[in-house]
Amino acid sequence: MAKHDPDLSLLFHALADPTRRAILMRLARGPAPVTQLAAPTGLRLPTVMRHLSVLEEAGLIATSKDGRVRSCAIVPEALAPMRTWLDEQRAIWESRLGRLDDYVMKLMEERAK
Repeated sequence: MAKHDPDLSLLFHALADPTRRAILMRLARGPAPVTQLAAPTGLRLPTVMRHLSVLEEAGLIATSKDGRVRSCAIVPEALAPMRTWLDEQRAIWESRLGRLDDYVMKLMEERAK
């Protein structure tokens, strides 16, 4: 069952933090070194590294090291399980709302008689 999928939980956890979402938004423009990702946050480097480790654990980013420079890149396909789950939830709720709409319309027709 998807709602108990540990990977899905990791994705939602990773995206729950505004700093991590901001990092992902920056990485959507292209790979960047950690120092560049840390600068706009105002956080200390160890704190930023912890955020990056959460993103990497969820599979949302990949890191690489070239000499002393660690760079990060987004892994967009990592969002696929979340997209699938959200699509399933949307289908369930659209179906429920459709049935509710049908029921309300039927009640209104009966009262109009």
